[in-house]
Amino acid sequence: MSTRYPFTAVVGMDDLRLALLLNAVSPAVGGVLVRGEKGTAKSTAVRALAELLPAVPVVAGCRFSCDPGSPDGGCPDGPHETGPGAERPARMVELPVGASEDRLVGSLDIEKALSEGVKAFEPGLLASAHRGILYVDEVNLLSDHLIDHLLDAAAMGSSYVEREGVSVRHAARFLLVGTMNPEEGELRPQLLDRFGLTVEVAASRDPQQRVEVVRRRLAFEDDPAAFADRWAADESALRERIVTARALLPQVRLGDAVLLQIAATCAAFEVDGMRADIVMARTATALAAWAGRTEVTSEDVRQAALLALPHRRRRSPFDAPGLDEDKLDETLEEFKGQDQEPDEDPEPDGPGDGGPGDGGPGGGVPPQSDGPAAENSPAPEETSPPAPPAPSPEPAPQGAGSGERAAVAASEPFRTKVLSVPGLGEGAAGRRSRARTEHGRTTGSVRPRGSLTKLHLAATVQAAAPHQKARGRTGPGLVVRRDDLRQATREGREGNLVLFAVDASGSMAARQRMSAVKGAVLSLLLDAYQRRDKVGLITFRGRDAEVALPPTSSVDAAAARLEKLPTGGRTPLSAGLLKAHDVLRVERLRDPSRRPLLVVVTDGRATGGGADPVALAARAARLHAADGTASVVVDCETGPVRLGLARELARELGGTAVTLDELRADSIAGLVRDVQGNRKTTARRAA
Repeated sequence: MSTRYPFTAVVGMDDLRLALLLNAVSPAVGGVLVRGEKGTAKSTAVRALAELLPAVPVVAGCRFSCDPGSPDGGCPDGPHETGPGAERPARMVELPVGASEDRLVGSLDIEKALSEGVKAFEPGLLASAHRGILYVDEVNLLSDHLIDHLLDAAAMGSSYVEREGVSVRHAARFLLVGTMNPEEGELRPQLLDRFGLTVEVAASRDPQQRVEVVRRRLAFEDDPAAFADRWAADESALRERIVTARALLPQVRLGDAVLLQIAATCAAFEVDGMRADIVMARTATALAAWAGRTEVTSEDVRQAALLALPHRRRRSPFDAPGLDEDKLDETLEEFKGQDQEPDEDPEPDGPGDGGPGDGGPGGGVPPQSDGPAAENSPAPEETSPPAPPAPSPEPAPQGAGSGERAAVAASEPFRTKVLSVPGLGEGAAGRRSRARTEHGRTTGSVRPRGSLTKLHLAATVQAAAPHQKARGRTGPGLVVRRDDLRQATREGREGNLVLFAVDASGSMAARQRMSAVKGAVLSLLLDAYQRRDKVGLITFRGRDAEVALPPTSSVDAAAARLEKLPTGGRTPLSAGLLKAHDVLRVERLRDPSRRPLLVVVTDGRATGGGADPVALAARAARLHAADGTASVVVDCETGPVRLGLARELARELGGTAVTLDELRADSIAGLVRDVQGNRKTTARRAA
């Protein structure tokens, strides 16, 4: 087994280390979601935690790691008798991003179950992680249905596998740790809520601390065993402290005054539901046990709020993470009342008693004896949509060739009409366009290719029935062979690549108009986030077009780029369409199953890009039509006299046009047209 980097050798990262240790003390806290930029030792810290967990007693030969002191009554390998068992180290099981549902929850041998009536179950990763750690790197890139299975098991402590009337249940209690880079996309709010704690990590900006990180990493890579031996005493001391805190946890008292502070804090920050209150209570209790106390204090509540609430108060992906600490302190002070906690907390004897800067109340994380002081790194800022600007008289925009203007704030986002790609796709699971998926309504059956995952029972029986006499079956029952099995085909929804091409030219630069345009694009970005799409952003102005944001799953990154978008100059419409064509061509090679939707936001005027900009724009539009790219033109033309150029562009693209007013979901006009209906124009032109 390879040597892991010691947990106590991690430099800084106080909040991360504290959150992991609190879950090690009390797994009921609900796990940790670690958010941060690449290269910040997220995975290193999580893998190191597994070495600190105490050994686990298990029933010998049980594939589901049952506790010999209180075995699971429903264990598929049971029943087990209470008695002495064997010990094994706590496991850390890693869930790959590309794992299948069967690999996660386990699989049934359906053929054997049908033909022999035997429940032949092969445990999955959830069973392997029972009483250990389940680590999901890049959790935001997992398919939604896998995340649902994962978090349901974490919440209930059990995993259920049901296939065509055959069901298996087994215990699945584990410490769930997920890591993610927000630049690659966010988790849905309801999934964020299922993680007990969240931590934002960023690389230190202190040169001395960065030097220490490099020094330790190089020393570890040169001689892992010697480096681990150097930290063995600190690791052993921390392991003992975890055992001590676990033993003290049942004795910790959560007083009524502290409960009132917890409830008041959750109410003040307007978090949804009651899960936040429960998680805060469990976290504050674990903090007291970690500090060696049997009373929970206000400081414990404050630290618990900083770990348990930031990811629960975000209302949209454009909201900045974090808490207003001044508001938090005011709330705690207001509801302090008759505080029964002692003024001074007793400090336990032993390693890592801590002090100022130790990362948590009553000791926090252990001090680092051979490195610089730990640093609480600030959470990276994210852009949130500002309030719509107050209308003010603006000079009429200059014509072609006007100079660059400052960025204009976006108006408030709104709920948009659904834009979808026609036909039936086979892309990643999402919520936009129709597609063949593993989950959804059953639409038919096919012969399985490879392993059978979703049995179509009626089709299987229908295929087997004509052959019963030849197979010697004369009485009741059915002889089913491999050739009779039929795989169910299902139809659901997929996520698409939504590529925005935004006109930022002088003709679009009137402040109120550009504010409305940015508000519309923000609305579409929010819709793309909710429907699990990838998004890209192209802007065109002056003489050329540029890729402001390559296709990504991070809609908040797209919103940040949009907010800073400058305007002015001519309108190189053809350059914008050609740049979009190049981006889509590359993306088709990278991910051929993900279908694109091109959204062009413009008033349709073409005043730059060549000798005949209108003809060049029409020619570029026909390239997209020839590729069969689904497209929508958001017509931004305003005023009493309208030229209808955006609708002409939509006809050349073989797509549809919609005004800013029609884009709203509550618009009376509505978006009744379907993108597919405009394909007839392309077909007639090709004929």
